[in-house]
Amino acid sequence: MKHFLLFILIGFAFAPISSAYSNEPPTIPIVESFGADFNAKRFTTSIPNKNTEVRNGVLWTRGSSGGIYPPMVYMPVEGKDLSISFRYRHLEENGWLWFFVDGDDGFGSEDHMLRVKLLRDGVQLQVDSHSKDADHPLRQKVGRPVDKVSGAYRLNEFLEKEKVDLTRSEWHQVKLVFQGEQVIVSLDDKVRNKIFSRPCFNAAKRRLLWMQNGGEEGIEVDDILVYKH
Repeated sequence: MKHFLLFILIGFAFAPISSAYSNEPPTIPIVESFGADFNAKRFTTSIPNKNTEVRNGVLWTRGSSGGIYPPMVYMPVEGKDLSISFRYRHLEENGWLWFFVDGDDGFGSEDHMLRVKLLRDGVQLQVDSHSKDADHPLRQKVGRPVDKVSGAYRLNEFLEKEKVDLTRSEWHQVKLVFQGEQVIVSLDDKVRNKIFSRPCFNAAKRRLLWMQNGGEEGIEVDDILVYKH
């Protein structure tokens, strides 16, 4: 029987979230379990498509996009202090899942803010902040052009990978709690990289993005919850 994962993490109380980016009136909170009441309008990615569909009560993504990056699924959100959770499972031995939180870049545009790289041998976080300093030491990809809207450069800070055995094809629970400049990231109810702070986190979040390298068998995602607190 499908279940809804409602949670309280490290003492934060959750309140409803609204979305200004959906194609229909906002759902408060965002609770998507891909059951009979699945609402494809919650996503800006067209579902179903050649890579992604709802199958057996979960979101299933597999194969190649045909482009540079693996298949991606986008969900719009709206809010600054958000709590986000979902479950995922690999269906074959290889592959990985990168989960992005996109938001305001602090200079009038929108871009990646935080990447949670769910690899098969560990979890690595990448902070994507922004600066108008072309010589900033965290500007790793100097060939990447300046943002056309904000005039800012993307900075890439790679935190040390935490070794975790994620090789088995079993369900894993991912949770993120943003509060001001802080974020808590947990996998299977274990806090990863503890609580850490970056000024760029104290900005509005706009999109969630699942980039999925799951091979032909694919990756399943389920029980997406987003709350504003």
